[in-house]
Amino acid sequence: MRNRLAHETSPYLLQHADNPVDWWPWSAEAFEEARRRDVPVLLSVGYSSCHWCHVMAHESFEDPATAAFLGEHFVSVKVDREERPDVDAVYMEAVQAATGQGGWPMTVFLTPDAEPFYFGTYFPPEPRHGMPSFGQVLEGVRQAWQTRREEVADVAGKIVRDLAQREIDYGTARPPGEEELAQALLALTREYDASRGGFGGAPKFPPSMVIEFLLRHHARTGSEGALQMAADTCERMARGGIHDQLGGGFARYSVDRGWVVPHFEKMLYDNALLCRVYAHLWRATGSDFARRVALATADFMVRELRTAEGGFASALDADSEEEVPRDGGPPGRSPGERLQGGGGGRGEAGTGRHVEGAYYVWTPAQLREALGAEDAELAARCFGVTEEGTFENGSSVLQLPVQEGVFDADRVESVRRRLLAKRAERPAPGRDDKVVAAWNGLAIAALAETGAYFDRPDLVEAAVGAADLLVRLHMDEHAGLRRTSKDGRVGANAGVLEDYADVAEGFLALASVTGEGVWLEFAGLLLGHVLTRFADPESGALYDTATDAEQLIRRPQDPTDNATPSGWSAAAGALLGYAAHTGSEVHRTAAERALGVVSALGPRVPRFIGWGLAVAEALLDGPREVAVVAPSLDDKAAKALHRTALLGTAPGAVVAYGTPESGEFPLLADRPLAHGEPTAYVCRNFTCDAPTTDPDRLRTALGG
Repeated sequence: MRNRLAHETSPYLLQHADNPVDWWPWSAEAFEEARRRDVPVLLSVGYSSCHWCHVMAHESFEDPATAAFLGEHFVSVKVDREERPDVDAVYMEAVQAATGQGGWPMTVFLTPDAEPFYFGTYFPPEPRHGMPSFGQVLEGVRQAWQTRREEVADVAGKIVRDLAQREIDYGTARPPGEEELAQALLALTREYDASRGGFGGAPKFPPSMVIEFLLRHHARTGSEGALQMAADTCERMARGGIHDQLGGGFARYSVDRGWVVPHFEKMLYDNALLCRVYAHLWRATGSDFARRVALATADFMVRELRTAEGGFASALDADSEEEVPRDGGPPGRSPGERLQGGGGGRGEAGTGRHVEGAYYVWTPAQLREALGAEDAELAARCFGVTEEGTFENGSSVLQLPVQEGVFDADRVESVRRRLLAKRAERPAPGRDDKVVAAWNGLAIAALAETGAYFDRPDLVEAAVGAADLLVRLHMDEHAGLRRTSKDGRVGANAGVLEDYADVAEGFLALASVTGEGVWLEFAGLLLGHVLTRFADPESGALYDTATDAEQLIRRPQDPTDNATPSGWSAAAGALLGYAAHTGSEVHRTAAERALGVVSALGPRVPRFIGWGLAVAEALLDGPREVAVVAPSLDDKAAKALHRTALLGTAPGAVVAYGTPESGEFPLLADRPLAHGEPTAYVCRNFTCDAPTTDPDRLRTALGG
């Protein structure tokens, strides 16, 4: 058996490289092999930090008998959904259409023409809770393929036809106006969980894009209700178990409505989005709590996720090895020091048994061991650790509940630091070192802005380092993007719409913060691809894959947000920002046409198109164009004026910073210094305010 996964860049595929299953990566050759052998294809899709993916791998794909059956009757194809979101999206749409639900691991059986005919997610090794075993599924599919081939072909053909006929209601090419945004706010108010924050029931996901809409809506309209929903949700999340109270950063989601028990994997995209949300909340309110959370999240990303090449890794696993009793082994390493995806510190102070959340939870006895009796009592009260526990086996997820009385802040900080040091001795979760272009774009924007707001040049430098890596490694000579890299080696998979859009967004933020026009130029190159390769010239609709991308059974297209902004909405935002910087009518028109779908979906399903609503707020506000001209970029008064511009809350405002003669930003053209002093110009909708040298007047003009 050939080890076809050994040279892949995906840590998820590498985790399966030594399985007894004869895996193929997604490739034309795999389907040619299925055609040659006249067997169906097993498509297994997952990702590195997926708990149930690991469970099914251990139960079934590491089993020699299962592997032998697969080898005899199927061609087995393994896909990392984070590397191939297009493949994942197309077949997940089919799974959800057929079963009414979806998730990972995703298990789909295909014809050699890549047409799906049987679907599922996790299958256990023996029948359980009404589910067939994986072996029973395999035998059933084998029999159907061999004895009911015509029926299989009919099912597959019908599924493909149904998918082809599913069309998105684009509404009109008209972007949403006041009425649609007010309707979206009202719909969100109805779904808001006033007692716990957030929207809907369990499981509860951080609504980052919706919060950005609420903050922008408040900035534009003064709506106190919008601000209250945003602020209360942010506080509840940050006080909950979904937020790492020791090391900073957020887990993927909460399994309950109260943000108490998380699904413990930590994703780059969640933390990048939430870092920016809390920084923007501080900008709107001055909340010191929001400032601390934003900085802790930024520090987590840099400390735990930054790779040796300067990019940011995708995720930390939910699982890690269970800790042995005291004195049971040598200290482990922090996640940031683990540069191999997937393993999870095997043999380092661990029992060898992987347990979800083991790295993060505490019992009262563990607190006493780490802190002594007196400080353990304080920690238990401060972080909500009880004898009964809030998680499993008497352990608790640390929270920061609101309590009566005042804690000694210095003592609490000492406790936090000692617990963090003690936790570092535990076996660490594995890290997925794959660098995803889109998610790094989100991180670049968050770190650049957070660094600028809080005078943390190290965070801005981290953003620049990641941007340099994307330009150097992920972009080709035509500014085409590859989606992933690992250990400095770029992957083969082409970038999708969200890669171009989110990286452009990150570059635009970096341009505003650094005053380096080269980032604006790079953003323009990426958005050129969006206009020519991803947009429908007739309708203005956007596709998730380029016109010249691999042809799947359906060209994926989804305007709704999931864990990240949809590529569609992200592209609209980047196009609008670039248009504000450059005056390009082509880019502004493309943004407006793309926002037509928000007019259709915003009032009905605002939770799932939050970033599109946020972009629409920017469009309604202008967005404002701010040029700060300086005698030199190091001028103290110029820096203060620049920072004031960045801190303006006007939705989607763009900032250009430089000397009058620099020529790096179109907004600086013909904008002289006033009386030789640093000067700010604010314009929107072809109208400009009088230039000012006064930070207070600029702050007022930008709603800061």
